[in-house]
Amino acid sequence: MWQRLTRMIRSFIGFFISVAEDPEMILQQNIRDMNDQVPRMNESIAMVKANVTLLEREEAKYQTDVANLTAKVKAAIQGNREDIAASYAAQLQTTKAALARTQGQLTTARLAFDKAMAVKKAFMAEKDRKTQEALSAIAEYRRAQWQKKVADTMEQFNVAGISQTHDEMLRKIEEQTAVNEARMDMALGNVDQQKMKIEEDAQKMQAEELVKQFKIEMGLSAPSAAGSTAEKTIGGKEPQKTS
Repeated sequence: MWQRLTRMIRSFIGFFISVAEDPEMILQQNIRDMNDQVPRMNESIAMVKANVTLLEREEAKYQTDVANLTAKVKAAIQGNREDIAASYAAQLQTTKAALARTQGQLTTARLAFDKAMAVKKAFMAEKDRKTQEALSAIAEYRRAQWQKKVADTMEQFNVAGISQTHDEMLRKIEEQTAVNEARMDMALGNVDQQKMKIEEDAQKMQAEELVKQFKIEMGLSAPSAAGSTAEKTIGGKEPQKTS
């Protein structure tokens, strides 16, 4: 009992697995998954691009600050204010360091953006190729399924379709017709034979009677006592009495 239940459960599981592993459904899901990755990839690339934009703005700001501080240092030196020039020079040094750091980060961010764009380009090309392959495979699968249905239908026609029962019924009708014709022939044959026998006996009796009359008229035979007065000649006259 447990083995039967186990086999039944395994058969149900196998059925659901076979349905879930339908090639067309899996390929269509793969296409949807690849299309779903495009927005996420675009979002990631947008974040990288935003980082590049921010670093570019920061670089421009630091470059402006460097230019302003440089001008202030020079102005302080010309005004014989070395103390103020030294203060601006310290700020200028810090700003140049920040500018160099920002430029390094900007270079890295631009490389990351270029790499992300290259990855996206490769992904889109691969996605288009796999999508076309999937669509072609789905079309081929549908044609195969349609051919399978046609083949199954044709097999049903050949194995258990009309042709088998048609031939069987024709054979039965022919057998019944042959039996009935044989019975009818036998019945008609018996009737015809009996009728022919009666007619044949009647003709034979008439012929014998006619021969007797000829013999009587020719004097070759004497009429019988019982039928001498009743018999007539061939012409319809009674035979003449002899004296």
